[in-house]
Amino acid sequence: MSVTLILGSQWGDEGKGKIVDLLCQDADIVARYQGGANAGHTIVINGKKFVLHLIPSGILTPNVICVIGNGVVIDPVALMDEIKILEDLGIDVTGRLLISHKAHLIMPYHKMLDQVSEKSMEGKSIGTTGRGIGPSYIDKAKRCGIRIVDMLNPKGFEAKIRENLKEKNDILQKIYNFDEIDVEDVVKTYIDFDKRIDSFITDTTAYLNESIAAGMKIYAEGAQGTLLDVDHGTYPFVTSSNPTSGGACTGLGIPPTSISRIVGVVKAYTTRVGNGPFPTELKDETGEKLRSIGAEFGATTGRPRRCGWLDLIALKYSVMINGIQEIALTKVDVLDTFAEINLCTSYELNGKKLKHFPADIETLDQITPIYETVKGWNCSLAGIKSFAEMPKLALEYFEFIEKFTGARVSIVSTSPDRDDTIIR
Repeated sequence: MSVTLILGSQWGDEGKGKIVDLLCQDADIVARYQGGANAGHTIVINGKKFVLHLIPSGILTPNVICVIGNGVVIDPVALMDEIKILEDLGIDVTGRLLISHKAHLIMPYHKMLDQVSEKSMEGKSIGTTGRGIGPSYIDKAKRCGIRIVDMLNPKGFEAKIRENLKEKNDILQKIYNFDEIDVEDVVKTYIDFDKRIDSFITDTTAYLNESIAAGMKIYAEGAQGTLLDVDHGTYPFVTSSNPTSGGACTGLGIPPTSISRIVGVVKAYTTRVGNGPFPTELKDETGEKLRSIGAEFGATTGRPRRCGWLDLIALKYSVMINGIQEIALTKVDVLDTFAEINLCTSYELNGKKLKHFPADIETLDQITPIYETVKGWNCSLAGIKSFAEMPKLALEYFEFIEKFTGARVSIVSTSPDRDDTIIR
């Protein structure tokens, strides 16, 4: 078998956790390839809610091995908290969680710099979660990041921390007027962390490639969404990594030829957390209705999500750059009570239609979304178990999306619960 890639097709929060959890029931391995503890994957099983931040969604399925790849940046505190929460719920991660020795660590100074930087931007903040993700990726690109493998050499590890803290403490003190971070505390904390996670650390690149060669069934799981990609998203209001399909190869160390199926998770409408352009955003009663019915609040931060109609221009762009073949359409039930549903089918700027999704936020902020209106199905989708049982108008909604994007709607989710999902 080869790799199935499951990724977010919008601005994140599409319901990737549920789709991964559902599809991986017969999987051998689920591997997370980028992001940090800023991602919150919510899964509901028999009414019980689980929120995962770093550990792949496959952990809730017995016998599935979960891999945190080299492309993920790891906060030791968040990771150990998450392991404890799972163990308290009776989910044993021993022998089932593997962490790349090449993954970079989030240090206390990364979190501090993230928070003070956001506060200092005076209305121009990105809207990060303040969890040190961006600063950790900055150090990775700057080639002064600290990786898990560095902890194998305690003296060298300590020297790297001391060297980094010279610069970070200068920035915190002289630019932001914050107290410096104590070197000894940081060194002790991370050496203790090394002892606690030693049994999880492995060469995950070798493990995954050997597993591919052995014919194992593998799912690669992305965090955030395509439009938050640092290269292809609404820059600079993006995350610091590549949630797009290319990121799976670099974030796990697997070849592109190993990926045979790409599933894009798409919410039946559009949401966004944080700042940045959002062409179909609704700041009226309709937007509030979507937020209320859809319970649109961040799994990690609790922040209310901005809501709007489904943006097919953005989605078609996402299908193109990721090579998405199948769409998993989530939260379709949120539209049950809408008599009419709008879909954005073009952008206009100064009276002219745009041919492609704009690269600059200035254009995105100024465009006018042009909608096509379809009739809503005006009935509950609860309990429906097949496409054949779906209301005709709901099927027409799916077909509209398929024709516009060129990707097939193969999965439909009608509630947060695992069981309320229809596979075509």
